[in-house]
Amino acid sequence: MSRRVRVASVGLGWWGSTLADRAEAAGLDLVSCFARSTDSRVEFAEARGCRSAATWDELLSDPDVEGVLIATPHSTHADLVCEAASAGKHVFVDKPFTLKVADAARATRACDDAGVVLQVGHNRRRQPATRWIKSMVDAGELGMPHYAEANLSYPKGLNPRSGWRGDPAESPAGGMAGLGVHMADNLVYLFGQPARISAFSRKIIGVGPLDDATTAIVEFPDGPLAVLATTMVIPDIARTAVFGTEAAAWNEVDGEKAYVQRVGEKERSEVPVETLDTILDELAEFGRCVANGETPEVGGWEALEVVAIFEGLVESAATGRAVDLAEVRSRR
Repeated sequence: MSRRVRVASVGLGWWGSTLADRAEAAGLDLVSCFARSTDSRVEFAEARGCRSAATWDELLSDPDVEGVLIATPHSTHADLVCEAASAGKHVFVDKPFTLKVADAARATRACDDAGVVLQVGHNRRRQPATRWIKSMVDAGELGMPHYAEANLSYPKGLNPRSGWRGDPAESPAGGMAGLGVHMADNLVYLFGQPARISAFSRKIIGVGPLDDATTAIVEFPDGPLAVLATTMVIPDIARTAVFGTEAAAWNEVDGEKAYVQRVGEKERSEVPVETLDTILDELAEFGRCVANGETPEVGGWEALEVVAIFEGLVESAATGRAVDLAEVRSRR
């Protein structure tokens, strides 16, 4: 059994609290925390029985902290990762890793140079239903993958968020930063590097400051055309589907349901599928990587592929043109 790795939480809001609450069960010891708000730090530390660092520098200089769990605004990730790496701290950072490829590459190189683990929180590829689709794609059971869909949506945009998550600078292209990048990672996991992207993002209902609907066509050079979509004003959707020349397979209800339909069948059939606490699973992997010198499934260079999709999507939506993702990747 791996030893328990000592970590600190950075960014103590909703998602930072979610990660911290899974840490103990995942084999991590939460020993410290930091946020800019003194009240938030004290409340968080008292609730979880850990120390509260008065400053970011104080946390980085704490020899008892081996790694940090970063859940701060997206635009802060690159600098925080670089500073943590410089202090010799291992890093788990929530998605989206960064908003720009150049920042993702800078942060990844900093961790590589420092010899610390960098893991990015793309958890939905870990759903057994997604793993099942991947196994079918790899085994050729679907035939040639011809078309794919990946959609993560919810109705929360009807009650717009305040704070940084409702800031278009932190969340360009509507729900793509908070939701859609999960599905972009699923597509990369299933099919590898995409070649081009063409996107639309707009306010249709016009509630709040963010676009409420974003849709893109992602072209894979040796695989399917895929639709990547998110909206923040419709009932919950969490779907990844692949349609091949021999069969189609679906992950539905955020990994709770799986279906298959083969050529000649008029309807799809449900397939039994396990479920998994993917947050706990990824944090447990982070602990193993730190303790045993292992390499995470989604490190910085893997997550850079999703950042390239995201940056290209934002550019395409703004210009009305398809974007060559090889050119976007070259910005690293």
